[in-house]
Amino acid sequence: MTRNPKVIAPLPTQEEVLAYVQDNPERAGKREIARAFKLNADQKRDLKKLLREMQQAGVLEKNRGRKFSEPGKLPNVTVLEIIGPDDDGDVQAQPVNWLGDVLPVIFMERNRRGQPAPGKGDRVLARLTETKPGVYTALTIRQISAAPGHILGVIRLSEGEIRIQPTDRRNKGEMIVRAEDSLGAKAGELVRAEVLPGKRLGLRHAKITERLESMDAPGAISLIAIHTYDIPNTFPADAVKTAELATDRALDARTDLRDLALVTIDGADARDFDDAVWAEPDAGEGNVGGWHLIVAIADVAAYVTPGDSLDREARKRGNSVYFPDRVVPMLPEALSNGWCSLVPDEDRPCLAAHLWIDKKGHLLRHKFVRGLMRSHARLTYEQVQRARDGQVDEITSDLLETVITPLYGAFSVLQHYREERSALELEVAERKVEIGDDGKIASISPRQRLDSHKLIEEFMITANVAAAQSLEKLKHPCMYRIHDRPSIEKINAFSEFLETLELRFAKGQVIKPLQFNQILEKSRNSANVHMINQMVLRTQAQAEYSPNNIGHFGLALHRYCHFTSPIRRYSDLLVHRALIDAHRLGKDGLNSDGADFEELGAHLCTTERRAAAAERDAMDRFVAGYLAPRIGAIFPARVNGVTRFGLFITLDETGADGLVPISSLPGDYYDLDKTGHMLIGQNSGNLYQLGQTTDVMLREASPVSGGLIFQIMDAGAPQPGRRPGAKRAKPQGHRSAKKRAKSGSKGGRKNKRT
Repeated sequence: MTRNPKVIAPLPTQEEVLAYVQDNPERAGKREIARAFKLNADQKRDLKKLLREMQQAGVLEKNRGRKFSEPGKLPNVTVLEIIGPDDDGDVQAQPVNWLGDVLPVIFMERNRRGQPAPGKGDRVLARLTETKPGVYTALTIRQISAAPGHILGVIRLSEGEIRIQPTDRRNKGEMIVRAEDSLGAKAGELVRAEVLPGKRLGLRHAKITERLESMDAPGAISLIAIHTYDIPNTFPADAVKTAELATDRALDARTDLRDLALVTIDGADARDFDDAVWAEPDAGEGNVGGWHLIVAIADVAAYVTPGDSLDREARKRGNSVYFPDRVVPMLPEALSNGWCSLVPDEDRPCLAAHLWIDKKGHLLRHKFVRGLMRSHARLTYEQVQRARDGQVDEITSDLLETVITPLYGAFSVLQHYREERSALELEVAERKVEIGDDGKIASISPRQRLDSHKLIEEFMITANVAAAQSLEKLKHPCMYRIHDRPSIEKINAFSEFLETLELRFAKGQVIKPLQFNQILEKSRNSANVHMINQMVLRTQAQAEYSPNNIGHFGLALHRYCHFTSPIRRYSDLLVHRALIDAHRLGKDGLNSDGADFEELGAHLCTTERRAAAAERDAMDRFVAGYLAPRIGAIFPARVNGVTRFGLFITLDETGADGLVPISSLPGDYYDLDKTGHMLIGQNSGNLYQLGQTTDVMLREASPVSGGLIFQIMDAGAPQPGRRPGAKRAKPQGHRSAKKRAKSGSKGGRKNKRT
């Protein structure tokens, strides 16, 4: 009897795998998927490749327990952190390891009898139920850890009690301090405190462990950010001593660049000068219209040796952190403002990139040398631009023809290349902040974006590309600056958003910056330009440091790294050391650092994000203090975020960000339209949408937390296609947010004012 051959099941398609994952969230590991589709050993290898491709394409993501899910979806059981009650009193939480851009909304169910209620900051293992896209209810399985035991806050007196007002704006609960636990702290002082164990009902008690500074003292605001984000603020004695013992470097084997008219061009408030530039028409045959550029960078590697006290501290910090009133430098001042700063008329060691470009701005070839240079002038962006526009001063009059004009000549062809490859062109408003003698903001004004800024930017980009190309060609480790394409999830959301504006974004092709630029150009003269600009920005991935090159999407470059700021970025110092090794420019190169580039890249991404968060946090507090005397004033503003709990707005005048709580919107129920990024009144049909202009009144300003609360002054724009005066059926009463989530309603809120 002939045995029938065994039937081999076909390998599932991506669509079939995704359908299985959606239907079986708890059984969506590789083994379970293979078993469900009856795959043999050979097919399991093909399945592994298919799952990897789906991850890379953003169709699936891998969670804890090696289970797969749709991007943006939470597993049925996960770890949550309690973030406190919302305006309705419902306890909310957020996932601990969330990698998406928009946090899901999670309401905690009432605990089982006998189970302690979790408090703000506690972590719990919870079972989730999705009631509608992005909204969940959660039931605590068990508590994992209690809230952090220490807080940072400001002392205030209330009816004879000593209280601590937390600096974290998410923590609205004050804490009581007994006199014997106060360390003698006075009202208005910034303190660290230990949270004492006790009942959850009523205000908690705390014990002060450290008195830091008076909130009225200059520098107190940035000090809050430094302590909040654990930014190293003092250098070890051995690192300071090593920096102070540094001396000049002899010419020796270095290339003598001192006769070249290299100049630094920085902001008027710049505190360190680590790059200098020079250009001339290329005299070589076959490159008519081309240019020869030199970008010279301070030779930090000559002073910071791998593994020494300076290197260990710089590596730990990762980068300098810039606050309105101070800098927390990566390197001690003796180096950052001394031997590694290209001050005028003093010899300084440098690592210089010779760059040759053609008349279209293409990089033809490059050469790296270790040199000794002498800056011929310290120029500002405004000063250089005025000279270019015919308004020379005592310094620029002698440099206009020999230095400034050639720089702009080279810039014009580099700009041509930028346009040719269609680098992403986003409009991001920047503000200039001036600090008075009292350590507080004296003024905030728009920062001009001049051609002189763009000139330096393009010179630096070209040098960075040359560094990456050189290391790749010579097969040396490189800490690339990578920027991935937007995920499929973000592209789909962006496309759906554009459809609400009757614009089309082609998704069925390889996404390039050109497509975003085309959308931006179409909307340039429309009322939606700011809204679309915001959405393009939010669609982008975050740039990172990695030894694995995937290119830089935003700049439309195949390879890119950071080479031009080793004073303030450790990534650049690593690139310098790699170049020194690759071109045999000395014995103080990379050594063994290249072995742990993967780990270093992740660390530098973390320190970069920490610095950005601290800088933003400090700026919020400075601005809140600046605006506090103007409570009740009305400002023109623009909506820059729409959420279920209200609107985030940005003031036109100062760029300050604040919240309009949904409870303060004109009396109506409001539905959140996630696709259109708008809140829509159920009865009036009026809407508030991302990018919309409006007037707002300042209601609250807290310099301690940096929080600004506004009230909107108009009833919103009429909903397109809705007949004025048409009414929807009014909901029967105001239900709590948790009940709405349970029933799967749209999560509208009603103004609590009558």
